[in-house]
Amino acid sequence: MGKDVIIACDFASADETFRFLDNFTDEKPFVKIGMELYYAEGPAIVKEIKRRGHKIFLDLKLHDIPNTVKKSMAVLSKLDVDMTNLHAAGTIDMMKAALEGLTREDGTRPILIAVTQLTSTSEQRMQNELLINASINDTIVKYAQNAKEAGLDGVVCSPLEAGMVKDECSRDFITVTPGVRFADGDVGDQVRVTTPEKAKEIGSDYIVVGRPITQADDPVAAYRRCCAEFID
Repeated sequence: MGKDVIIACDFASADETFRFLDNFTDEKPFVKIGMELYYAEGPAIVKEIKRRGHKIFLDLKLHDIPNTVKKSMAVLSKLDVDMTNLHAAGTIDMMKAALEGLTREDGTRPILIAVTQLTSTSEQRMQNELLINASINDTIVKYAQNAKEAGLDGVVCSPLEAGMVKDECSRDFITVTPGVRFADGDVGDQVRVTTPEKAKEIGSDYIVVGRPITQADDPVAAYRRCCAEFID
């Protein structure tokens, strides 16, 4: 499996998004469309970015009863995205239902991954606020094992846990890792972070990078730096 850098297009509107993407004349980066942009612009933004030749990770993190998630995934499968996700906390039954809904009549489907714990969640918050008494590492591994049992392709986890997930779930179980910052950058609101180079060493398959690229003075140069550190 090839590694790739996914740019988090966490913009409030289509205009902002296309203004950013217009910087890229030689590359067609893999992009993530999250809740803010999708809720603002709807399916049209997905279709237009796809038309422009980008791969898309639709990051909506579904979490509901199995039947609702199944029907929602059936709708999302028609958008021809390359990857989408849900919360592993929704249980194995929900993840199985999601996979069923996402799979088209011809058997094709986007990559489906599960969120283990958000990169903004610390072990202290998990235990004090969510009343999960296991360690954060044990919780992430268990959620990843549940996702694999449900038939999913991989998980979203911080780069710090990617190697551990690979060890427990197999090397071909995909790890998509946000929380990536340059060594000389600001960590923002995420508490479990690492650099592109370290994520490569740990075994991440995809890294999701937002502000270090989208808010850079030269986004294309920042993207190329990410690719150089993570892929090359």
